Amino acid sequence: MTLSSIYAVISPLLAMPAQPHPLSDLLKGTNLYLIGMMGSGKSTIGHLLGRRLNYRFIDTDELIEQTTGQTIPEIFQQHGEASFRQIETDVLAQVSAYTRLVVATGGGIVTQPYNWSYLHHGLVIWLEVPLAVLQRRLQGDTGRPLLQSDGWTERLQALLEQRQPLYAQADVRVTVTAQQSPKAVTRQTLEQIGQVLRSPTPEPPPIAP
Repeated sequence: MTLSSIYAVISPLLAMPAQPHPLSDLLKGTNLYLIGMMGSGKSTIGHLLGRRLNYRFIDTDELIEQTTGQTIPEIFQQHGEASFRQIETDVLAQVSAYTRLVVATGGGIVTQPYNWSYLHHGLVIWLEVPLAVLQRRLQGDTGRPLLQSDGWTERLQALLEQRQPLYAQADVRVTVTAQQSPKAVTRQTLEQIGQVLRSPTPEPPPIAP
């Protein structure tokens, strides 16, 4: 995978004109990185956030598939999870060089410590979705390599428990309920982004004489 292949996918998006939005001045082009479990709605909410903010939307899983010519399940099957994680890190590193992006990331991107150095280039947003909602959304989904077993519900719960402390490092934590529509989640996310950006930066403690 090369930088030119990534650029070929992203460059058409960079040509989109950006119009002012109430949060634009506060964001100053800062990327938004959506993290959370598979099935949490990162791609759906990411698209909606991009439209509201006139940001470009990118899904790292889709970008991986476009630049490798393989589906995520194929990469897992033929090369293993470790190889996929390395590709994911390479893609994230290159995406982080751009600005004015809403980036939907893979659910396991937080498990690689080095990825945080790229995520912290922007504002990290955790879409926190209840386990029961995730199970309902993922029922019958054959595109999730880590859930292709008879005990997939237990596997999903174990992954959630493992990753929750990592997701909790996000700058913004959006708690999603089963009743909320994507538009409602998007409004909530924008409100919480505004609150974080407008909150005063704490002053360092005074130096003792």
